[in-house]
Amino acid sequence: MDLKSEILRMKREKDVLILAHNYQLPEVQDVADYVGDSLGLSRQAAKTSHKIILFCGVHFMAETAAITCPDKRVLIPDLGAGCSLADTINADQVRKWKGEHPGAITVGYVNTSAEVKAELDYCCTSSNAVNVVRAIQPDKEVLFLPDMFLGSYVAKVTGRKNMYIWAGECHVHAGIRPQEVQEKLSQYAHAEFLVHPECSCTSSVMYDVACGDYGNRQVQILSTEGMMNRAKASENKTFVVATETGILYRMKKQNPEKEFVPISDSAVCKYMKMITLDKVHASLRDDKYEVRVPKSVAQRARLAIERMLAIS
Repeated sequence: MDLKSEILRMKREKDVLILAHNYQLPEVQDVADYVGDSLGLSRQAAKTSHKIILFCGVHFMAETAAITCPDKRVLIPDLGAGCSLADTINADQVRKWKGEHPGAITVGYVNTSAEVKAELDYCCTSSNAVNVVRAIQPDKEVLFLPDMFLGSYVAKVTGRKNMYIWAGECHVHAGIRPQEVQEKLSQYAHAEFLVHPECSCTSSVMYDVACGDYGNRQVQILSTEGMMNRAKASENKTFVVATETGILYRMKKQNPEKEFVPISDSAVCKYMKMITLDKVHASLRDDKYEVRVPKSVAQRARLAIERMLAIS
């Protein structure tokens, strides 16, 4: 049986929208109707007319779709596809933190559980985190969670001094160290450097850029979709990319005349790679696994997500 053809047939027959994150396996990306970052995927889910959404990503992404599309069925091919970053904070910890800072505005990365989102004032993604924080009154304290590297980046870019940052991290991006950056860039002297703000090297990269240590080299700190757009628009022919390696497939596919080099071959998210073509097929065939969010949680989380979707 040709799995790809069978998946394409079933999704048409069952009126299914397949969404895939940029970090998914190449063969999974190839059967998706839309491939993108968390913000793009959330927007596609929110506006779809399809009856069923099959989410090829990690669990919090499918939860977000279930919250924004209460009239749709949301499926994920593997319930075990979690997120090490989302696991660094829970709703009880958010409530305790908010109690220590009465009156603060709580901004949470989309990489969080539905229960955590229900405690937030705003959600954000790496694409719009800076603009979300800029939309908050300057005199208001901001609690930013859970990624400390993205939070530090946002604080530096906005110049905000009254921002408190949770000490969470993505195990993949945290593993990309400044020394790896220097070693790889020394091998590709003329390459443009694309960096995800979740990387542990982001602060040192910003410092080095400010000091002029990169000379004339183009350095861009971007979300995954920002990286895609930059790769397409740039006149450069070679790019060193600091994020999960799954994005390289789409980059090469859309820019066959350009070279894309991972900052680290080991920057691989095991959770993103849990979804395979076999599991996508089984999910479509058997209508599994449905992701549901309790109504009381979804109602409270929806406002923070809608604010995220409204800010570019």
